[in-house]
Amino acid sequence: MKDKIKKKIQLRGQEEEYFLCKSLRARRIRLSVAIGGVVSITTPWHCGEQKAIDILHDKTSWVLQKIEYFKKVGQISKLGGSRKDFLQNKEKARALVEKLIAEINCDKKFVFKRIAIKNNKTRWGSCSRKKNLNFNYQIISLPEQSAKYLVVHELCHLKEMNHSYRFWNLVGEYVPDYKILSKQLRKNIF
Repeated sequence: MKDKIKKKIQLRGQEEEYFLCKSLRARRIRLSVAIGGVVSITTPWHCGEQKAIDILHDKTSWVLQKIEYFKKVGQISKLGGSRKDFLQNKEKARALVEKLIAEINCDKKFVFKRIAIKNNKTRWGSCSRKKNLNFNYQIISLPEQSAKYLVVHELCHLKEMNHSYRFWNLVGEYVPDYKILSKQLRKNIF
């Protein structure tokens, strides 16, 4: 269960909005700045609001730097496009994913049930325990290596449903520079 409240704070004389999220599942405090300069701080349920405010003040430089960065970058890589854009590009995305899977999975090492193309707002892809692969239609906007990494990442979850060293070793067999590509994808979303 999560409780999300919109708040305002003064950081170096600038009023900034942020979301305070209290979570029963959170074990520690997490501060993030997403595309559009959206600041979120997630705390364990029992943690007081003052602790979150103290962290925002401690990390003021980092927060303002990220907000400025996202203002420069703009909304270029924001996930969750319009329904019209999704419908126009869904099949193109499916064709790309199927092509990449055919190239990567030529030895039929990875067995899955279905591929779904979605219009997610926060994820590039996912793999369910039922062995269904899901990809954001905006995969078509990624550079080829990033799209390949994304497909490999989800295929490897068919063997390892976690992010253990075995999982990353398996990803590395197909995409040796996965660390760089993973960081680029995270920067472009969150």
